[in-house]
Amino acid sequence: MSFSNEIRAEMRRTITDRDKRFACLYGILLYCRVFTEKQICIQSESDEAAALVPELFHSVFGVQLKPDKRSDSSLYSFTITDPDMMQKIQQTYQITPECREINLRNLVNNSMSAFLAGVFFICGSAIDPNKEYHLEFVTPSELLCQDLNAILGTFGVTGRMLQRKKSYILYLKDSECIEDTLTFMGAQQCTIELMNIKIRKDMRNKANRLRNCDEANINKVVAAAMKQTEDILLLMKSGELEHLSPEIQEVAKLRIENPELSLKEIGEMLTVPIGRSGVNHRFQKIAAIAKELRENGKKSDPC
Repeated sequence: MSFSNEIRAEMRRTITDRDKRFACLYGILLYCRVFTEKQICIQSESDEAAALVPELFHSVFGVQLKPDKRSDSSLYSFTITDPDMMQKIQQTYQITPECREINLRNLVNNSMSAFLAGVFFICGSAIDPNKEYHLEFVTPSELLCQDLNAILGTFGVTGRMLQRKKSYILYLKDSECIEDTLTFMGAQQCTIELMNIKIRKDMRNKANRLRNCDEANINKVVAAAMKQTEDILLLMKSGELEHLSPEIQEVAKLRIENPELSLKEIGEMLTVPIGRSGVNHRFQKIAAIAKELRENGKKSDPC
């Protein structure tokens, strides 16, 4: 089951009383693609929506609706053309086909969540959060898109709007905004699922960052050790190493014998252990002498 259908299935279980059914059907009717003076057409590919719409019409209007569905299509269609039924729907919900807009007087007794559930049923979708955080509503007009965004704003959610062909899209990319919207619409378990996915993603990303950091540190240590070894071998070949202090000769010997060790580990192996910075200081002296030898065959004063 897709994440969108998981949301619909959970929301459907929350539409439990007449006020919620009234508000949910209002959301479906108001945001359906076709609502004219002569025809109302409710379409969805969702089995949950196809099962819910007849229940809502029977509860609110006492009529039985059956979907039309071709055998070669996944699309369910409920088409209403009866003039009396059309007039009854318009009068009940005070919907003007020429200028559809949200009428808050239809939303009583805290039924706003059921209304938004209805809107999602007819024009909403969500991408699997394992792939991407994205929830959107494909609304039939700019006014309805703006109205919907304003309602989401009442509980702290801000969407973005764009036009796609003849539809107006309201979409959410922020995971917390999606969580708040799902929770408000009655899909709390889907919210928990999204939050768990986000936690797993964060943990995976942290593990990858640590792994990448470890790899970078290892590469850095290896590159530094190779450079130190080259410098030491140059000093040995030129006979300069034997003129340096016993302390520097000791770190040079340990590096040649242990090319994989870090500066801290070399410092701990010295006759008189010292810290990482002390070992680094001795290698810097070796590097300075090796640089002069490469440039002009001279060396700095022995240490």
